Formats: sequence, C-alpha cells, structure tokens
Amino acid sequence: MSGTQNLRPAMGCAMRFASTVRSPSMAQPPIASSRAAPFSTTSHKCKRKTRDNNKKRGVSSLYRSGPREPLSMSNVPLPKPRADYKPAIAVDESHGLWGFFPEPNKLMWTPAEMEKHGRAWRVEELRRKSWEDLHALWWTCCRERNMLATSKAELERTKLGFGEREIEARELEVNKTMKAIKHTLTERQYTWEDAIEVAESDPEIDLQAEDGQFYKPSAYEEEVDVSDTWATEQATPESGKGEPTKVPS
Repeated sequence: MSGTQNLRPAMGCAMRFASTVRSPSMAQPPIASSRAAPFSTTSHKCKRKTRDNNKKRGVSSLYRSGPREPLSMSNVPLPKPRADYKPAIAVDESHGLWGFFPEPNKLMWTPAEMEKHGRAWRVEELRRKSWEDLHALWWTCCRERNMLATSKAELERTKLGFGEREIEARELEVNKTMKAIKHTLTERQYTWEDAIEVAESDPEIDLQAEDGQFYKPSAYEEEVDVSDTWATEQATPESGKGEPTKVPS
C-alpha cells in the first residue's frame, strides 16, 4: 500500500515531462483534416460573365480582335455593298433650292466662270426702271448672294485653296447694285412725300375724294370742235380768188 502511494508522484512527474517533450505538430491535428471537401455541381462553362470595361473592344480595324463573348448577331452574314447601285430618286429640276447653286447638278463655278460678270447698276440707270423691274432685280441679287455664299462655304469645307478672290469680286458688284436700288427707292419715297405736301396745299386737289377724281379744277375751258371748224374752212372759198375759170371746149 505504501509502495503504491510512493509511485504516484513519480508517475505524475514523468507524464508532465513527456507532455513538454511532445512536438507541436503532433499535439495539434492537421488543418486539412478539419476542413470539408469542396462540392459543386456547376460546370466550368457556365461561369459568371464579368463586366467588360472596354467599351470599344472589337472596334479596331487594325487588330480585328473582335468582342470577348459571342453576340446574338455573330452568325448573321453582313450585307455586301454594291458599287454600281444608284437609287432612282425623282428630282425636280425646277425646285427652288437649285437657286443656291449656279446650275442644276453643279456644285460651283470654276474661277474662270466666276469672273464672267458685268458691272453694277448705277442709280441713273435705275431711275428709269419701274417698280416691277426694281423688284425683280432685287430678288435676282438675293439669289446671286445665296449662290455665292454656298460656293464660299464649299470652298472652306473642301479646302481647295482657290476661288475666294473671284467670289469676293462678284459679290462686291452685287452689293453695289443692291445699294443703288435702295438709293433709287429712297429718292422716290422723298419725291412722293413732297408731292403729297404740295397736293394738300392745292385747293383744286381733293385727296379725300370718294369717286376717285382727285383733281377738280375751278374753271373749265370751252370745248371747241376742231373737226367741224376745219370742215367749214374747207367748204368756204378763199377771198379774192372767186370762181374757177372754165376752159372752153
């Protein structure tokens, strides 16, 4: 009995010494053994599609890489253009928009054609023109300016580098003509206003007449029948001549 009690402290010391000598790898179980094995029934082809941040992918004509994923229209063949195809479009040759061009189906004149123009109209020449003639000439100048503005815009767009001097010279003559028309109409307006003032001060002119007879003279001259007087003078023989002499047979 006493022998068993004496061995217990010695066995306890031996067990504590053995626990300190044991390696840490043997003291702790392996990590892999504590985790569960992965399990999934999803195929690798059905992976989740991530967002493509490149908005211009497949647009390059140099690399021809194409999009990352096939699209719904990938298997659809593209139509091939036809170089010899021209749509039959009916064009009105008398359309008003042709006035912005020198001729139908012609974009602009050459510099040699642009220089073929005359001089501007003078005020002395326009004073003898009627209102209808001045109106027609004014709209002709407007169409000419529209055509020149279109030609100038096409020169800037195409950057041809020539033709601007000829257009400016032609446009200068058109502007001179339009200024002369304005000058002529201003003179006629002033003349009309002066005539109205003179008519208002004339007692024989009634501008408010309802019958349209604005000129009402105060005294009329006696009318003479010129045709009857002339016939009477021809019927009366002249004094001193008498009857014509008869030639004896």
